[in-house]
Amino acid sequence: MSEESSAVVDEAGGSRLFRLFLIYRLYILAAASLLVFALVALGIYRLTAEVRYDDVLAALSATSWSDIALAAGFTLLSFLALILYDANALDYIGRKAPFPSVAVTAFMAYAVGNTVGFGPLSGGAIRFRAYSRLGLAPGDTARVIAFVTLAFGLGLLSVSALAALAVAPRVASILGVDAFWLRAAALLILLVLIGLFYSGRNGHVLRFKGFELRLPDSRTASRQFLVSAFDIAAAASVLYVLLPDTQVGWPTFLAVYAVAIGFGVLSHVPAGLGVFEAVIMAGLSNAISIDQLLGSLVLYRLIYYVLPLLLATVLLLITEMRQLVLRPGVAEAAQLAGKLAPALISTLSLLLGAMLIFSSVVPTPDSDLDFLAGYLPLPIVEGAHFLSSLLGLLLLVAARGLGQRLDGAWWVALAGASVAFAFAFLKAIAVFEAGLLALFIVALLANARAFDRHSSLLRQALGPSWLAAIAVIIVTATLILLFVYRDTEYAHELWWQFEFSEEAPRGLRALLGLAIASSALALFSLLRPAHFRTEGPTPAELERAVAITMGQDFADANLVRMGDKRLLFSPSGKSYIMYGIHGRSWIALADPIGLEEEFPELVWQFVGAARAGGGRAAFYQISPILLSACADVGLRAFKLGELAIIDLPQFEMKGSRFANLRQSHNRGLRDGLTFTVVPPHDVAALLPALRAVSDGWLAHHNAKEKTFSLGAFEDSYVLEQPVAVVRLEDSIVAFATLMVTDTKAEATVDLMRFAPEAPKGTMDFLFASILDYLKAEGYRQFNLGMAPLSGMAQREAAPVWDRVGGVLFEHGERFYNFKGLRAFKSKFHPRWEPRYLAVSNATGAALALMDVTFLIGGGVKGVISK
Repeated sequence: MSEESSAVVDEAGGSRLFRLFLIYRLYILAAASLLVFALVALGIYRLTAEVRYDDVLAALSATSWSDIALAAGFTLLSFLALILYDANALDYIGRKAPFPSVAVTAFMAYAVGNTVGFGPLSGGAIRFRAYSRLGLAPGDTARVIAFVTLAFGLGLLSVSALAALAVAPRVASILGVDAFWLRAAALLILLVLIGLFYSGRNGHVLRFKGFELRLPDSRTASRQFLVSAFDIAAAASVLYVLLPDTQVGWPTFLAVYAVAIGFGVLSHVPAGLGVFEAVIMAGLSNAISIDQLLGSLVLYRLIYYVLPLLLATVLLLITEMRQLVLRPGVAEAAQLAGKLAPALISTLSLLLGAMLIFSSVVPTPDSDLDFLAGYLPLPIVEGAHFLSSLLGLLLLVAARGLGQRLDGAWWVALAGASVAFAFAFLKAIAVFEAGLLALFIVALLANARAFDRHSSLLRQALGPSWLAAIAVIIVTATLILLFVYRDTEYAHELWWQFEFSEEAPRGLRALLGLAIASSALALFSLLRPAHFRTEGPTPAELERAVAITMGQDFADANLVRMGDKRLLFSPSGKSYIMYGIHGRSWIALADPIGLEEEFPELVWQFVGAARAGGGRAAFYQISPILLSACADVGLRAFKLGELAIIDLPQFEMKGSRFANLRQSHNRGLRDGLTFTVVPPHDVAALLPALRAVSDGWLAHHNAKEKTFSLGAFEDSYVLEQPVAVVRLEDSIVAFATLMVTDTKAEATVDLMRFAPEAPKGTMDFLFASILDYLKAEGYRQFNLGMAPLSGMAQREAAPVWDRVGGVLFEHGERFYNFKGLRAFKSKFHPRWEPRYLAVSNATGAALALMDVTFLIGGGVKGVISK
């Protein structure tokens, strides 16, 4: 094998490994998070070796109601500060939004995000959905998310460093490190932060290899530091007031708390569950007994995490009563809360599912069992207990469908919660559990109209994030079971003991049922049949799509005539999406075609079909009109570039603005070039000459025909459209196929070919003549096509995707003539409109773009050979 061949093989192997990593990255991260959590759970189990369940219950009951009320008050203060994060972020990027709507969005985002952490649901998704409805572009929302994330991280660092510096000896003794090194690390962190603060005092812009970052000015940075410090201090105070009397001072505790929060975030375990607790116990176990710490931590989770979620649900129900819709600002906020209802209810379903699972492995109070023994036979109690745990798993599964507004998930959640509500009294007279289930049922009924997407819940396989979240809950239940019954000696006979007083066997059987059911669920999701591909369009479907296209304003929709794309029609048959499939990517080309009011449901219909087929849905080259619908189904938007649009009524070659274009046109006339537009019914006679020009052009450029977002020279395709022809002495030397619709709102060109012997400037002559012709025919605008990656290079505080695109635009000439293409289109003085790629995440965006490349190039072989 030659050196060149070896290099190609090595490069191909490396690319294949990288692609495999991208494909399975979510699975790898989910497995890593689960492994971290399992190790932490094992550590917690060993830390609590001398603690007993009854001791924890005693510590919980010893907490006074005044301390609980004080903790709730600090929780309120912390969430008020969290709302100011979003307000400051919007001010930083220079965007305005009504404060009531911002407050509702931030409160719900943090109520959801705190509960599930970086798990299957996220506060970021809520912000994308809410702020897109408030008129913010995806890039602006991404900048808000980046701002609040960075502000929290820097605030956490600064508060931790200040607290550690102030009480270094005490913190060092707790953490088991030298006080000198702790002070040195804290001082270094503070110096770096002070340097950043000083550098950004006037909004200074840092530049590094094409990347730009505008630092917040002194006013913004100072304000945000105060907000972050107040938030962290209030959140730490929630746990501090729940602790028993101790010699640990508040500054010392603040430093330990900040470290615990940081490790919880870095672990990527949902809500930092277990990781946060492990750090707190490791840091404070020398000063506070473990049983009291555990009791305080349980109350802290309930007050700071669960209480805001329940409060958000209650507020949602109040807005549904339409009693507060008196003022415009309140009305808008109430309407926005209703739009975010599925995400909130989905999170509540996840929480209640975990609650039912955890309650199945803890003992029932003896008084409740004695009461039940007097009225119910043992099989009913045993059955209710066992089935409640499975209903908890059912609510976990339904949570994903509720977040996607599936009607099937709504019915499953409603039925499961209703049965669990009845079982709450049959298994343990669990009034608090029944109350939460009742709140959930009322929320489902009040927002039934939000779950209007018809899709089978059973076809929605769970992804790695959801499977990891469920695994964390099951592992936690196992840890609780082992902790509660650590004094019970295991014996095989436990599985067959059925008595009111025997709690350990009941918990074992419930955990076994959960393990079997969750394993079956994981196997179904991971080992389900391979993804399938839909069939191409039938002649009747293609004819219907063309008829719809001709009645719309979108000229590029004529690409459907190629017949190489699959079609998905709306239930009414008046709208459709054209898409291609490569690998696991289902890629919709541009916006749907048809009735705009049907677009949101059609977007969901496409996403549901892609997921049911085992693929990832992506929307390629979509306009801002579709961003809200994409955000509503959980897709993120990444800017691809800008589309050049020429307003034909203002186009005039006589003025100085188009002097160069006029000169090219006049030179063409002097060279003997003539221009005509041939209607479709007359193109057949010219087909051999057009093919000769096309073949010569392909040979000259060493290129092959493209597909998907571009047309190819196929007889049936060329014959259906007008063709603009340039002749020299009766010989065709250039042509362009025109794409038009009956509305005359827009026109564009697809195939543009010229013969090698064509005079210089022939293409400028062709373009100028086409524009002049279309203006005379009454067309309103001309679509000049997209300039990839343009409009992304100079943005301040832009998302990473924009920055990478900007660098490629500025320095990627060796790969593609990005700047040259933008410069060519700029000669026509167009207005620029952004175009986006919408997909689930950044990794999905990279994979989707690869698959788009293969679709356009005709597969791997086509891309390699051009």
